[in-house]
Amino acid sequence: MKSGNIADRSGQYEIIGKRGARTGVERTVVKGEPLPPTPKSGQTYVLVDPTKNGSGKRNK
Repeated sequence: MKSGNIADRSGQYEIIGKRGARTGVERTVVKGEPLPPTPKSGQTYVLVDPTKNGSGKRNK
């Protein structure tokens, strides 16, 4: 996902380099919020640890 895109899930997003290399740098993003700018041009994000709080599930 590119910076500025709206996060479809809450969690930890890792910055990925231009050539697909993992950087180890993560950002916490809340569902519905835009992904923040990356430090360098051409970098993207990948969701590495989705939030596991159960929000959005139906109660029975």
